[in-house]
Amino acid sequence: MALSTRENRDSALSRRYGPGTAPRIDLGGGKQRVGHWDGERGYARYRFEYEAAFAEFPEPADAFDIETDYGTVRAYRFEGKRNDGHPLLLLPGKASGSPVWTDNVPHLLELGDVYVLDLLGEPGMSVQVKPISSDEEQAAWLHQTVQRLPPDSFHLVGLSFGGWNAVNLALRNPEGIKSITLLDTSLTSRFPLGFYLRSIPATIPWLPKRWRDSFNSYLAGGYPVEDVPVARMIEAGMHHFKIRLPQPSRFTEEQLATIDVPALIIIGGNSPIHKPSAAAELARSFPNGTVKVYVGASHAVNGEEPERIAKDIGELIDAVA
Repeated sequence: MALSTRENRDSALSRRYGPGTAPRIDLGGGKQRVGHWDGERGYARYRFEYEAAFAEFPEPADAFDIETDYGTVRAYRFEGKRNDGHPLLLLPGKASGSPVWTDNVPHLLELGDVYVLDLLGEPGMSVQVKPISSDEEQAAWLHQTVQRLPPDSFHLVGLSFGGWNAVNLALRNPEGIKSITLLDTSLTSRFPLGFYLRSIPATIPWLPKRWRDSFNSYLAGGYPVEDVPVARMIEAGMHHFKIRLPQPSRFTEEQLATIDVPALIIIGGNSPIHKPSAAAELARSFPNGTVKVYVGASHAVNGEEPERIAKDIGELIDAVA
């Protein structure tokens, strides 16, 4: 459903698109089984950084709060320069939000309408109300969202964990999916030791901010992130949001071989989350897939190569059409 106009928090997003669903705030007194914020101040800080990063988007044409069995999913539509009836739907990575796509949307609008959403159970404006305990339930809420947005079908584009969600949906509920594009997505859930050693301190909320900034810089190939709006948003989400989702399962070669939708798999040649050559080999299990390794790109490939990504996605869309 499209957002209605109601009075709520004094924020730019509330004034422009309505307040959305009230966030889940931890007020103490019990362990919550759904994703939630650690308090009002933590949510306010994230909201501030989210809006600062969101301001770098073009003006959205619409905003939506989509009701699913597991919560309310926030989505935005940006009007493209081409309308072939099959817009793109962008899925952000873990501990992120829609504004992670600010570098990409202007280029992707050349291909058609672009929808972006905040993943359910992750930091963002979506609000989880029911526990998600399996890969099937992860696919269920996203399938319901795809079915309830206005277009009949989408080209899905997923960054990192967003790509995992795209594959999981294509595996279980492929209706309405024209193609999937995966941007440096780990299909195995087996990360290098160095990744684990750096990620663990970044997930401990009481450790200093510099630990989370260091981890995010590591993912971005060593690029300093302290003054990058999207990186500040991600750090605030890592600090203040409590994720209550199951560990993503590893996809087998046999599972990937059953996915018939066209797939574009883009891998960062210098990504620290996997060995690029091994990731490319597994990705070739897609029967209708194209694998591209971007030499020199990090895990933050979407911000490093937005024009090239748009070009490659455009070629995929033209081939599907």
